[in-house]
Amino acid sequence: QVSLVESGGGLVQAGGSLRLSCVASGSIFSIKSVYWYRQAPGNQRELVAVISERGSANYADSVKGRFSISRDNAKNTVYLQMNSLKPEDTAVYLCNAIIAPVTDRSRTYSYWGQGTQVTVSS
Repeated sequence: QVSLVESGGGLVQAGGSLRLSCVASGSIFSIKSVYWYRQAPGNQRELVAVISERGSANYADSVKGRFSISRDNAKNTVYLQMNSLKPEDTAVYLCNAIIAPVTDRSRTYSYWGQGTQVTVSS
């Protein structure tokens, strides 16, 4: 059994910062790529950032230069540092990880967290 839990969301004024965490737990053999998505009411889910197993990162154009994704493999945790937040960053942020479980090391599965709400006031 593998689970993902996001945390760190909240209410912040425009220009402020938040750091989101995504913690994977359970019978994990390895964590491959990890993605942060966001979804605002009435909008499609948007890919915000991705980090590879080796730590290479890519970002959506809308967050480049403001957001930074990182990982701590020893803690099975991925972070999303969000700076210079804007009202349009308001959304539920979801973590998606590609994981090889201990019980089936030769295969990978996609796991999702429940999301954490980020609200940026103007």
